Amino acid sequence: MRTEPTSQPTAVRCARRRWQALAVCLVAAFMTLLDVSIVNVALPSIRTGLHASESGLQWIVSGYALTFGLVLVSAGRLGDARSRRAVFMAGLALFTASSAVAGVAPTVGWLVAARLVQGAAAGVLQPQTAGLIQQLFVGAERGRAFGALGAVIGIATAVGPLLGGVLIALAGAEDGWRWVFYVNVPVGLAALPLARRLLPPPRFGERRPLDPVGVLLLGVGVVCVMLPFVQERQWHGAGPWLLLPAGLALIAVFALWERRHPSPIMDMALFRRRSYALGTAVAVLYFAGFTAVFFTYTLYLQIGLGYSALAAGAAMTPFALGSAVAAAVGGRVVARYGRALVAAGLAVVAAGLGAVLAAVELRPGPDVAWFTAVPLLVAGAGSGLVIAPNQTITLAEVPHTGGGSAAGVLQTGQRFGAAVGIAATGAVFFAAVARTHGDWAAAFRHGLFVVVGFVLAAFLTALYDLAGGSARGRGRPHPPTR
Repeated sequence: MRTEPTSQPTAVRCARRRWQALAVCLVAAFMTLLDVSIVNVALPSIRTGLHASESGLQWIVSGYALTFGLVLVSAGRLGDARSRRAVFMAGLALFTASSAVAGVAPTVGWLVAARLVQGAAAGVLQPQTAGLIQQLFVGAERGRAFGALGAVIGIATAVGPLLGGVLIALAGAEDGWRWVFYVNVPVGLAALPLARRLLPPPRFGERRPLDPVGVLLLGVGVVCVMLPFVQERQWHGAGPWLLLPAGLALIAVFALWERRHPSPIMDMALFRRRSYALGTAVAVLYFAGFTAVFFTYTLYLQIGLGYSALAAGAAMTPFALGSAVAAAVGGRVVARYGRALVAAGLAVVAAGLGAVLAAVELRPGPDVAWFTAVPLLVAGAGSGLVIAPNQTITLAEVPHTGGGSAAGVLQTGQRFGAAVGIAATGAVFFAAVARTHGDWAAAFRHGLFVVVGFVLAAFLTALYDLAGGSARGRGRPHPPTR
């Protein structure tokens, strides 16, 4: 938004309005990311209330992730080409309505269908948030805005199990899971009129054409690549994995198509920018480890040690606290330290997870949550220095007119990384459970080795970017193209 040079009060009002608009976006982002993790602790309640099979429970979780990742790029492109406010409001309305439908679901099939729609709505919302940050903020303010978004990502992912446990404890084991979805409805209804009033109207005079062929190629390719990972525990044999090379081939065809299309949904030239290509790689690798920690730790506590949903969620709270504080700090200093900040954050995460591994080795019994609290706080602090600063650096050189689609690509990579990480870590985790005849502590330690491997791979990628940074900035965000 343009700053008025004529009046100090006008400039102050414009600045205040930008941050109010960001607050609306962050509320929506919090809801959509919360629903990735909050459902995990509700699965036993859903199984009891709806007599759900293991396959049905898997689709309640993985279906959301699948449709979330499916629409990110095309939704970001639609917001860039038309109106981010209109697309944001449409996604928010659909997310609110599908949350209500999920809450009243009488059968597992109904709930799965609602979750598929809910995931697609979340995928519509997310790239608009990053695109609006690109549009509304510049310089150090943009870093602080992405820092706030990073804090939301860390808090929503880590606090989801705790909030789910609280809701189930208050509403009862049989129907408490319904409130996991109902809680979104009043928040969404309150945010819709605020979005209409505060988000900027369309400001691009040219209505750029869309690319339906590109949307179809990318959508089918993403589904083929992600589906074997999100269904890894349900599908047996090598046959389903044939979808993976088929999906990669479709994405290659999509890349060729986009290079020749006059108005592509994805600007392939972005990947010639070192900061964007390597930043996306860091995001994919980090999210592969970041999200798998919660998946395996919750299973270890609830199934292996008999923790309640509330107690298991509370055990993850230190990570959320560390992430929230560090993300706010990271957003303020990323312009000074650049990619070095991301590399330092990844090193802290690896150290914190190593300490978690040692704590579980030494005290694997019921009091393990107390001994992992400080290591998780350290790992969360490192995470806060990774997610928001990496997103700021990765999108720094992207023109704001293409910020939504560029953010959509980055977030698709994050969803894909999360699916791969959970599949790989889960495979090692459950194999260890079977091999050790139910030693859940040993299984968690085995899974944690995989997680640390992903984090270290992200760390090496960040170091590679830092080492090859130009003399212009050595990995610091460059001034954005306006």
